[in-house]
Amino acid sequence: MEAVSLLMADTRTPIRIPILPWYSDHHFGGRVILAGVEAMQLLAVAAHAAHPGVDVRTMADGRFAKLLELPAGASSIDALVETEDGENGTIRTRLLTRVRGKVMTRLVSHCEVRFAATSVAALHMNPLPPAPAAESSVSIDAARIYEELVPFGPSFRSLQDRLYLSAEAAWGTLQAAAPGASAAQPLGSPFPLDGAMHAACVHGQRIVDFVPFPVEFTSRHVFRPTVAGERYRAQALLKQWREGELIYDLSLVDEAGHLRETVSGLLMRDVSQGLIKPPAWVKTLGPRGQTARNG
Repeated sequence: MEAVSLLMADTRTPIRIPILPWYSDHHFGGRVILAGVEAMQLLAVAAHAAHPGVDVRTMADGRFAKLLELPAGASSIDALVETEDGENGTIRTRLLTRVRGKVMTRLVSHCEVRFAATSVAALHMNPLPPAPAAESSVSIDAARIYEELVPFGPSFRSLQDRLYLSAEAAWGTLQAAAPGASAAQPLGSPFPLDGAMHAACVHGQRIVDFVPFPVEFTSRHVFRPTVAGERYRAQALLKQWREGELIYDLSLVDEAGHLRETVSGLLMRDVSQGLIKPPAWVKTLGPRGQTARNG
């Protein structure tokens, strides 16, 4: 658990996070956890309110420092948003909660991200390649992914049809869920990016002996926000693999072929402390995604 210094912040603003019905579909290790994509959305709203000129769609130095468990039966949870002026007009933000101990109350950081002063154009980005041919890749049915590999509830089951995997990457189709009526958010629908992280998680489970969970990223650019109800194509490209961690680049493209958002340097590690392991079958998939049980 990470305690936060009381001397760092320029501003700390109390907020109340409503626990929306679909939040319960995002769980890990038997606990309902606030999704990182939802936490970034909260920070973007707070950063724009405090500094209207900041570009909340251009982010850097993201960190999911500590899972934020949502209490069963609660309708909301109290938190703080810390904002701090950075270099060149950037704004550093943190989502914090108070944890009461026997002697004192500590502030714990759950999500951190730095927003840019000006937007960054979609330069130097390669187009998303087509899904690999069946004979040169393996594939997994999305329903099986959400039953056994990323066991989330219906709202967060963004991957559709089949996820295709090669040694270096995962490709798939995403559906942005629309659970209930909600206002447009500055970063767009949270579900497509979450689904792209699921693709990276599945790819990683084929090559490591833990379930990879996102803990940091180098940068994120939302070129055009995703929209509830729309479909997208996603790629998770493995950039680095070293003991205990994987690093991916993520890309989301709409059905017209336009790049919608990217994440660079997504660092994934084991946050279960070895308690959750990938099923054996995921490492033994044949060319058409077949194991002892058909995929």
